[in-house]
Amino acid sequence: MNKIINTIRLIEQQAGKFILPSVTLIARRRDPYQVLVSCILSLRTKDKTTIEAANRLFKVARIPSSMVKLNAGSVEKLIYPVGFYRRKAKVILGISKRIISEFSGKVPNSLDELLSFKGVGRKTANLVLGLGYNIPAICVDTHVHRITNRLGWIKTKNPEETEGELKKIIPKKEWIDLNTTLVAFGQNICVPVSPFCSRCNVFKLCKKAAVKRAR
Repeated sequence: MNKIINTIRLIEQQAGKFILPSVTLIARRRDPYQVLVSCILSLRTKDKTTIEAANRLFKVARIPSSMVKLNAGSVEKLIYPVGFYRRKAKVILGISKRIISEFSGKVPNSLDELLSFKGVGRKTANLVLGLGYNIPAICVDTHVHRITNRLGWIKTKNPEETEGELKKIIPKKEWIDLNTTLVAFGQNICVPVSPFCSRCNVFKLCKKAAVKRAR
């Protein structure tokens, strides 16, 4: 475990030089609803596009009761050009209505309740728990899954399996920040194809699993 913690610290040093993921930046507002909505916007969308769309949307509707006053067309215009913007507009409105009708206007802080929302998967739910509520949770996206396997910490086939295995080897106090760190690292150094191993702080600590060509 000490080796893993040391590796995380080294990655943090390098990742800290890069722009933080869009959802992490929005999470600084300490608003679980905005974290939830921005997570939905971020799916299959670049960070720059996500944060610009989120800021446009939140200028008009920052809370569920304001959001439900908008129609789908208005939300679509505000969040365009995020990926699947029409579907996401419907998802955001549907979630907002349920938050009002079933949760007294407050985003729930349990994994099961978050997963009950249409359009919310484990990645989004764990980000809301961690970044929105400061509840220890490991959010596994494509970067976390790829990098932790590449490092040789685990050997898993899918994000859900990765989440379970990482919880066994990483202390709870590291869970919330792990996604932010590895996303920034994965976008700039440990990229999917031809990672920049020559620039990597943890080159000597990495097993380079499944790396066919490095730079």
